[in-house]
Amino acid sequence: MPGFLLDLEKKLDAFAAEGSNPSFRLFVSSDPSKAIPIGLLERSIKLTNEPPQGVKQNIKRAFTQFTKEEIEDKDPKIKTILFALCYFHSVMLERRKFGPKGWNMKYPFNAGDLRDSSIVLNNYMESNASSGKIPWDDLKYIFGEIMYGGHIVDDWDRILCAAYLNSIMGDHLLDEGELFPFIEGRPISFKCPPAYTYEKYIEHIETECPPETPLAFGMHPNAEIDFRTKQCQELFMTLQEIQPRGGGAGSGGGVTVQEKIQEFMHRVSDETQLDSNKLNIDDIASKLAEDQRGPYQNAFLQECEYMNALIGAIVGSLAEIELAFKGELTMTEKMEALMGAIFLNQIPAPWAKIAYPSTRGLGSWLDNLKQRLDQLNLWKEDPTKIPNVTFINRLFNPQSFLTAIMQVFAREKQQELNKLTVQTDVLKKVYWEADLPPCKEGAYVFGFQIEGCRWDNALGQLEESYPKRPFSVMPVVNCRAAPLDVGGAGKKDQNVYNCPVYKTETRGNTYVFTAQLKTKQPPAKWTLAGVACIFDVEGVSDAYAPGKEVGIN
Repeated sequence: MPGFLLDLEKKLDAFAAEGSNPSFRLFVSSDPSKAIPIGLLERSIKLTNEPPQGVKQNIKRAFTQFTKEEIEDKDPKIKTILFALCYFHSVMLERRKFGPKGWNMKYPFNAGDLRDSSIVLNNYMESNASSGKIPWDDLKYIFGEIMYGGHIVDDWDRILCAAYLNSIMGDHLLDEGELFPFIEGRPISFKCPPAYTYEKYIEHIETECPPETPLAFGMHPNAEIDFRTKQCQELFMTLQEIQPRGGGAGSGGGVTVQEKIQEFMHRVSDETQLDSNKLNIDDIASKLAEDQRGPYQNAFLQECEYMNALIGAIVGSLAEIELAFKGELTMTEKMEALMGAIFLNQIPAPWAKIAYPSTRGLGSWLDNLKQRLDQLNLWKEDPTKIPNVTFINRLFNPQSFLTAIMQVFAREKQQELNKLTVQTDVLKKVYWEADLPPCKEGAYVFGFQIEGCRWDNALGQLEESYPKRPFSVMPVVNCRAAPLDVGGAGKKDQNVYNCPVYKTETRGNTYVFTAQLKTKQPPAKWTLAGVACIFDVEGVSDAYAPGKEVGIN
């Protein structure tokens, strides 16, 4: 209640002035919030209750939510399932540290979910005691769709939750089943113990649970590297934000804000030449006859409009700042905010609002903007055709291009558009290879980087990532339209992983579509590993050049 807190602070002042009872205490509970007034914080004794770090500590804390009497009075089967449920609870909590690779969104899983799940477990086991069978499907549905699933709003996160429960909950659990998913061939293990006493369960957690590792979540060890790297980046970004910005080269050897802005202006005007590179949409449209303007042309013309709007915003705002430097305009708060973002190598908010989603620094973002502009300039030379291979990761709206593929198919085959999906067939060729076969259906696209595993070009399937290489660049992909019931999202094939495709590493609301990738491993393995295709990855996306190895810079 952020609005009420201001009134609360005044009420406390009034109580203090009246000489309130010295034993009076006010307890206020809250999730982390920036809306709490500073005065209220200064007069408070602050206590925090946060989950511990690590799977072992989380399992121990989850298990000790139950008293000794509660555990030892339970049926042996209930004890075993409850222990597995504690592992599941700890994984659901701790997976959040991996960011978007762990969960697309942050969810407030809490001890109440575990406690309620244990009550449901007791009730179901008692009602099914006569049959002797454990209602696994019912339990998984209640745990995954109601108790924990009640928090989950993202479809891919719901699939992830179900994959964990399918891995854990089964008859194998009662035979000291393995809790760590897909751990075969790894020198690590954590098994569900038989029906122990309360103290033996605690001892099992302390002695048998391995050291902290992403393998406990079903993820590749590279996930730990990514997690630690992002921690360091956030630390350095914070340090950069608090450093003084006014000192000149003489006072501290640094660069002033004005010098940094002028250097960036030079890049925009002289190197990328954005101000002279706006696309003449009327001229492009005039090259297209009425019968030549199809879905692909509409998609590319839309891209040109987006690009012109962004270029206009960049050039216009920089021109205003230049006039302010000359004293011809008054420096406004909006200009200062934009200059501060440029100084910190961040994309200014007014530009980001009309641009494509990106996690890049400003310098890399400008280079990527030029690459996107170059693709549009190549297309406008002959707008009746689309490129042999389209860099889909260099489009503002890749969904529009994929929809165009389905629209063309729907017109040719007299199909309903809402009954089609995009099917992906991965080739073994890279876009610059001369013997790339002609595209007979759909369109060739390039720009998929897969995170969490790698694409084995020789075998044409997903395989485990190489150490210290979190991303794998995929060859050219043939995107074509197909009916939903033939290779579509509704078909469950154990040799196909339905891989979500996102625009950036933040995932979440940057979802584009679902790609179908071949695999010999169970698809659930890649679900738990957080495998997804990403379009815009700094250092990987920039390595596309004929004659050079495509990899990480």
